[in-house]
Amino acid sequence: MRALLPLAALLALSVPAEAGTAYPLVLDNCGVSVSFERAPERVVTIKSTATELLLALGLADRIVGVGFQDGPLPEAYAGLSLTVLADKLPSQEVVLEAEPDLVYGGWESNFSADGAGERPVLAQLGVASYVAPAACRTIAPPKLDFEQLFDEIAEMGTIFDVEDAAEDLVAAQRDMLAQTPADQRGLSAVWYSSGTKTPYVGAGHNAPAMMMEALGLDNIFADIAEGWTSASWEAIVDANPDVIVMVDAAWNSAAQKKALLAENPITSALDAVVHQRYLVVPFPAAEAGVRNAPAVVDMAAQLQALQF
Repeated sequence: MRALLPLAALLALSVPAEAGTAYPLVLDNCGVSVSFERAPERVVTIKSTATELLLALGLADRIVGVGFQDGPLPEAYAGLSLTVLADKLPSQEVVLEAEPDLVYGGWESNFSADGAGERPVLAQLGVASYVAPAACRTIAPPKLDFEQLFDEIAEMGTIFDVEDAAEDLVAAQRDMLAQTPADQRGLSAVWYSSGTKTPYVGAGHNAPAMMMEALGLDNIFADIAEGWTSASWEAIVDANPDVIVMVDAAWNSAAQKKALLAENPITSALDAVVHQRYLVVPFPAAEAGVRNAPAVVDMAAQLQALQF
């Protein structure tokens, strides 16, 4: 007579094993059909947002080259050495020399004839391409929210067959945001990205707007249906924002921005300038990506430290 299996063993047999990604995988990315026969093994990433999402998913070993990085990697990856193909946008020739099976771009404009290569041309050469959805321009994305970013993380998890890592990352970022309540004081703000004579500011539809909303700040340019826009110092002075969010970039640092605002006769009398009511965010965290949620947490702490 055959021995009966224990109840736990019977239950284990009745539950199917978790299925990974079913290849070939076909998906629509920014109006382009992209097909994967298997999980990509050699990836070129363009822009920090693309690079850092793959690192956050534990895929550093798949990155064979990077280009157009916007700043240093987060401290968690300080010891990591990545092959830099170009300080700015690498050419198609340079990209192809890395023999990638995927080029992951942080901006749709990365894929051009004089850039990393046009997407149809790359596809003909057997190289898949992917644009961060928030940066799509062929099909204008809706106003950005964190759910859209989490969808990108999940889609990358599917492409690389690392769904568990993607789920863990999304859960961790949801928890960060849940533990960082929005400020309730009704403060207004301007997101100062770059520019001297003409300030380039965060408008109403992309990462700056999303992060300011999470912080509880009223964006003075929220009614402009763009990600960023050129403004005027006069418009900023008229709005007199309570807080100025400054993007700290190597080419236009927060220190330079503070000096400009203090020296410019148009802006020097602003309450936020007089009282140094600044929030600082590093450039790689200022575009839609995996650093946005941690940046909200960091800026919330900065905001609480300001005196009003």
